[in-house]
Amino acid sequence: MGPSLGVVIPAYRPDVSALRTYVGDLRERLDPVAIRVELDDPTAETRAALADLPATVNAVDARRGKGGAITCGFERLDADVLAFADADGSTPAASVADVVAPVRAGDADLAVGSRRHPDADVRSHQTMARRRLGDAFAWVARRFLGVDLYDFQCGAKAIARDAWREVRQHLYEPGFAWDVELVAMAAALDLRIAEVPVVWRDMPDSTVAPLGTAGELARALFRSRRRARRLRAGPNRIASRDRDGPSALVDRFPVDRE
Repeated sequence: MGPSLGVVIPAYRPDVSALRTYVGDLRERLDPVAIRVELDDPTAETRAALADLPATVNAVDARRGKGGAITCGFERLDADVLAFADADGSTPAASVADVVAPVRAGDADLAVGSRRHPDADVRSHQTMARRRLGDAFAWVARRFLGVDLYDFQCGAKAIARDAWREVRQHLYEPGFAWDVELVAMAAALDLRIAEVPVVWRDMPDSTVAPLGTAGELARALFRSRRRARRLRAGPNRIASRDRDGPSALVDRFPVDRE
Protein backbone atom coordinates (compact mmCIF):
# COMPACT_ATOMS: atom_id res chain seq x y z
CA MET A 1 0.00 0.00 0.00
CA GLY A 2 1.39 3.39 -1.00
CA PRO A 3 1.52 6.65 0.95
CA SER A 4 -1.85 7.78 2.27
CA LEU A 5 -3.47 10.93 0.89
CA GLY A 6 -5.65 13.58 2.48
CA VAL A 7 -7.41 16.26 0.44
CA VAL A 8 -8.62 19.71 1.49
CA ILE A 9 -11.17 21.69 -0.52
CA PRO A 10 -11.36 25.35 0.57
CA ALA A 11 -14.86 26.66 -0.15
CA TYR A 12 -16.64 30.01 0.06
CA ARG A 13 -20.13 30.33 -1.41
CA PRO A 14 -19.69 27.10 -3.41
CA ASP A 15 -21.98 25.71 -6.07
CA VAL A 16 -23.32 22.86 -3.94
CA SER A 17 -24.21 20.58 -6.84
CA ALA A 18 -20.83 21.03 -8.51
CA LEU A 19 -19.01 20.54 -5.21
CA ARG A 20 -20.92 17.34 -4.52
CA THR A 21 -19.94 15.96 -7.94
CA TYR A 22 -16.32 17.04 -7.48
CA VAL A 23 -16.00 15.37 -4.09
CA GLY A 24 -17.32 12.15 -5.60
CA ASP A 25 -14.85 12.37 -8.48
CA LEU A 26 -11.92 13.03 -6.15
CA ARG A 27 -12.88 10.15 -3.90
CA GLU A 28 -13.18 7.74 -6.84
CA ARG A 29 -10.02 8.83 -8.67
CA LEU A 30 -7.59 9.48 -5.78
CA ASP A 31 -8.82 7.06 -3.08
CA PRO A 32 -7.91 9.44 -0.24
CA VAL A 33 -8.13 8.46 3.42
CA ALA A 34 -9.95 11.74 4.03
CA ILE A 35 -11.49 14.68 2.21
CA ARG A 36 -12.09 17.85 4.20
CA VAL A 37 -14.22 20.70 2.93
CA GLU A 38 -13.14 23.82 4.80
CA LEU A 39 -16.25 25.95 4.42
CA ASP A 40 -16.04 29.66 5.23
CA ASP A 41 -19.02 31.76 6.32
CA PRO A 42 -21.73 29.45 4.92
CA THR A 43 -25.41 30.23 4.73
CA ALA A 44 -27.84 28.00 6.58
CA GLU A 45 -28.97 26.63 3.22
CA THR A 46 -25.43 25.66 2.24
CA ARG A 47 -24.83 23.96 5.57
CA ALA A 48 -28.00 21.92 5.18
CA ALA A 49 -27.26 21.02 1.56
CA LEU A 50 -23.81 19.70 2.44
CA ALA A 51 -24.85 17.81 5.56
CA ASP A 52 -24.70 14.42 3.80
CA LEU A 53 -21.61 15.11 1.69
CA PRO A 54 -19.23 12.10 1.67
CA ALA A 55 -16.52 14.22 3.25
CA THR A 56 -15.81 16.00 6.51
CA VAL A 57 -17.29 19.49 6.32
CA ASN A 58 -15.73 21.98 8.72
CA ALA A 59 -17.99 25.04 8.58
CA VAL A 60 -16.61 28.22 10.16
CA ASP A 61 -18.73 31.32 10.76
CA ALA A 62 -16.04 33.63 9.42
CA ARG A 63 -14.02 34.09 6.26
CA ARG A 64 -10.54 32.79 6.97
CA GLY A 65 -9.45 33.12 3.35
CA LYS A 66 -8.16 30.40 1.05
CA GLY A 67 -4.79 30.12 2.76
CA GLY A 68 -6.28 30.10 6.23
CA ALA A 69 -8.77 27.41 5.27
CA ILE A 70 -6.19 25.15 3.63
CA THR A 71 -3.81 25.55 6.54
CA CYS A 72 -6.52 24.56 9.02
CA GLY A 73 -7.41 21.57 6.88
CA PHE A 74 -3.82 20.40 6.47
CA GLU A 75 -3.29 20.67 10.22
CA ARG A 76 -6.25 18.32 10.79
CA LEU A 77 -5.29 15.69 8.22
CA ASP A 78 -3.46 12.53 9.25
CA ALA A 79 -1.95 11.42 5.93
CA ASP A 80 1.46 11.03 4.29
CA VAL A 81 0.58 13.39 1.43
CA LEU A 82 -1.57 16.51 1.76
CA ALA A 83 -3.29 18.02 -1.26
CA PHE A 84 -5.80 20.73 -1.98
CA ALA A 85 -8.09 21.45 -4.89
CA ASP A 86 -10.27 24.50 -5.46
CA ALA A 87 -13.98 23.93 -4.86
CA ASP A 88 -15.04 25.07 -8.34
CA GLY A 89 -13.56 21.91 -9.83
CA SER A 90 -11.56 23.80 -12.45
CA THR A 91 -8.85 21.14 -12.13
CA PRO A 92 -10.53 17.76 -12.83
CA ALA A 93 -9.94 14.89 -10.44
CA ALA A 94 -7.71 13.04 -12.93
CA SER A 95 -5.40 16.07 -13.11
CA VAL A 96 -5.34 16.41 -9.34
CA ALA A 97 -4.19 12.78 -9.30
CA ASP A 98 -1.38 13.75 -11.71
CA VAL A 99 -0.33 16.53 -9.31
CA VAL A 100 -0.34 14.17 -6.34
CA ALA A 101 1.63 11.44 -8.17
CA PRO A 102 5.22 12.81 -7.88
CA VAL A 103 4.78 13.43 -4.15
CA ARG A 104 3.27 9.99 -3.57
CA ALA A 105 6.17 8.48 -5.53
CA GLY A 106 8.74 10.35 -3.45
CA ASP A 107 10.04 12.30 -6.45
CA ALA A 108 9.02 15.73 -5.11
CA ASP A 109 8.29 17.39 -1.79
CA LEU A 110 5.84 19.85 -3.33
CA ALA A 111 3.96 19.40 -6.59
CA VAL A 112 2.37 22.42 -8.26
CA GLY A 113 -0.40 22.11 -10.83
CA SER A 114 0.17 24.33 -13.85
CA ARG A 115 -2.32 25.84 -16.32
CA ARG A 116 0.44 27.76 -18.10
CA HIS A 117 2.81 24.87 -18.71
CA PRO A 118 3.29 24.21 -22.45
CA ASP A 119 1.81 20.73 -21.99
CA ALA A 120 -1.27 21.93 -20.07
CA ASP A 121 -4.68 21.36 -21.63
CA VAL A 122 -6.74 24.53 -21.14
CA ARG A 123 -10.26 23.73 -22.29
CA SER A 124 -12.02 26.93 -21.27
CA HIS A 125 -10.10 30.18 -21.11
CA GLN A 126 -10.35 33.08 -18.68
CA THR A 127 -11.30 36.50 -19.90
CA MET A 128 -8.48 38.33 -21.67
CA ALA A 129 -8.03 40.67 -18.68
CA ARG A 130 -7.66 37.80 -16.21
CA ARG A 131 -5.30 35.92 -18.52
CA ARG A 132 -3.05 38.94 -18.96
CA LEU A 133 -3.00 39.66 -15.24
CA GLY A 134 -2.16 36.02 -14.51
CA ASP A 135 0.58 35.88 -17.13
CA ALA A 136 2.09 39.13 -15.88
CA PHE A 137 2.04 37.94 -12.28
CA ALA A 138 3.71 34.62 -13.17
CA TRP A 139 6.42 36.49 -15.12
CA VAL A 140 7.12 38.83 -12.21
CA ALA A 141 6.99 36.02 -9.61
CA ARG A 142 9.60 33.98 -11.50
CA ARG A 143 12.00 36.89 -11.38
CA PHE A 144 11.20 38.07 -7.87
CA LEU A 145 11.36 34.66 -6.25
CA GLY A 146 13.93 32.94 -8.44
CA VAL A 147 11.61 29.94 -8.84
CA ASP A 148 11.33 28.75 -12.42
CA LEU A 149 7.63 27.89 -12.70
CA TYR A 150 5.09 28.74 -15.36
CA ASP A 151 2.21 28.97 -12.88
CA PHE A 152 2.14 29.79 -9.17
CA GLN A 153 -1.61 30.11 -8.59
CA CYS A 154 -3.27 27.03 -10.05
CA GLY A 155 -5.75 25.59 -7.55
CA ALA A 156 -4.17 22.15 -7.19
CA LYS A 157 -1.06 21.40 -5.15
CA ALA A 158 0.28 18.51 -3.08
CA ILE A 159 2.94 18.37 -0.39
CA ALA A 160 4.57 15.62 1.63
CA ARG A 161 3.74 15.64 5.33
CA ASP A 162 7.39 16.06 6.34
CA ALA A 163 7.73 19.01 3.96
CA TRP A 164 4.56 20.55 5.39
CA ARG A 165 6.05 20.33 8.86
CA GLU A 166 9.05 22.32 7.61
CA VAL A 167 7.15 25.00 5.77
CA ARG A 168 4.01 25.49 7.88
CA GLN A 169 5.56 27.88 10.40
CA HIS A 170 6.66 30.24 7.61
CA LEU A 171 3.24 30.82 6.02
CA TYR A 172 1.45 34.10 6.78
CA GLU A 173 -0.80 34.92 3.82
CA PRO A 174 -4.45 33.99 4.59
CA GLY A 175 -5.90 34.71 1.17
CA PHE A 176 -5.20 33.82 -2.46
CA ALA A 177 -1.54 34.79 -2.06
CA TRP A 178 -0.99 31.67 0.08
CA ASP A 179 -0.12 29.67 -3.05
CA VAL A 180 2.80 31.85 -4.07
CA GLU A 181 4.05 32.11 -0.49
CA LEU A 182 4.00 28.31 -0.19
CA VAL A 183 6.16 28.01 -3.31
CA ALA A 184 8.53 30.76 -2.14
CA MET A 185 9.05 29.23 1.30
CA ALA A 186 9.46 25.72 -0.11
CA ALA A 187 12.16 26.98 -2.47
CA ALA A 188 13.90 28.86 0.36
CA LEU A 189 13.98 25.61 2.34
CA ASP A 190 15.47 23.76 -0.67
CA LEU A 191 12.47 21.46 -0.96
CA ARG A 192 12.07 19.63 -4.27
CA ILE A 193 9.35 21.30 -6.36
CA ALA A 194 7.72 19.66 -9.38
CA GLU A 195 5.48 21.50 -11.83
CA VAL A 196 2.76 19.31 -13.32
CA PRO A 197 0.71 20.33 -16.38
CA VAL A 198 -3.03 19.94 -15.82
CA VAL A 199 -6.30 19.91 -17.66
CA TRP A 200 -8.05 23.12 -16.65
CA ARG A 201 -11.39 24.80 -17.20
CA ASP A 202 -12.12 28.39 -16.24
CA MET A 203 -15.15 28.72 -14.00
CA PRO A 204 -16.94 32.03 -14.70
CA ASP A 205 -18.63 32.05 -11.27
CA SER A 206 -15.30 32.08 -9.42
CA THR A 207 -15.20 34.23 -6.27
CA VAL A 208 -11.83 35.67 -7.32
CA ALA A 209 -12.08 39.39 -8.13
CA PRO A 210 -9.29 40.02 -10.68
CA LEU A 211 -8.30 43.58 -9.80
CA GLY A 212 -8.55 43.22 -6.03
CA THR A 213 -6.74 39.91 -6.10
CA ALA A 214 -4.00 41.32 -8.34
CA GLY A 215 -3.29 44.01 -5.75
CA GLU A 216 -3.25 41.47 -2.95
CA LEU A 217 -0.86 39.23 -4.89
CA ALA A 218 1.49 42.09 -5.73
CA ARG A 219 1.82 43.12 -2.09
CA ALA A 220 2.20 39.51 -0.99
CA LEU A 221 4.92 38.93 -3.57
CA PHE A 222 7.11 41.58 -1.93
CA ARG A 223 6.44 40.11 1.52
CA SER A 224 7.16 36.58 0.33
CA ARG A 225 10.43 37.59 -1.28
CA ARG A 226 11.53 39.32 1.92
CA ARG A 227 10.64 36.30 4.06
CA ALA A 228 12.29 33.90 1.63
CA ARG A 229 15.52 35.91 1.75
CA ARG A 230 15.48 35.84 5.54
CA LEU A 231 14.83 32.13 5.53
CA ARG A 232 17.71 31.45 3.14
CA ALA A 233 19.95 33.47 5.45
CA GLY A 234 19.13 31.05 8.27
CA PRO A 235 16.01 29.19 9.46
CA ASN A 236 16.09 30.96 12.82
CA ARG A 237 15.58 34.31 11.12
CA ILE A 238 11.85 33.58 10.89
CA ALA A 239 10.27 32.28 14.06
CA SER A 240 6.59 31.72 14.85
CA ARG A 241 5.94 35.46 14.61
CA ASP A 242 7.04 37.62 11.70
CA ARG A 243 8.69 40.74 13.04
CA ASP A 244 6.94 42.91 10.44
CA GLY A 245 3.39 41.76 10.96
CA PRO A 246 0.93 39.19 12.30
CA SER A 247 1.72 35.71 13.48
CA ALA A 248 1.99 32.68 11.23
CA LEU A 249 -1.26 31.07 10.09
CA VAL A 250 -0.73 28.01 12.28
CA ASP A 251 -0.70 30.34 15.28
CA ARG A 252 -3.51 32.57 14.02
CA PHE A 253 -5.84 29.66 13.28
CA PRO A 254 -4.94 26.99 15.82
CA VAL A 255 -6.82 23.72 15.54
CA ASP A 256 -7.26 20.73 17.80
CA ARG A 257 -6.23 17.42 16.33
CA GLU A 258 -9.19 15.17 15.71
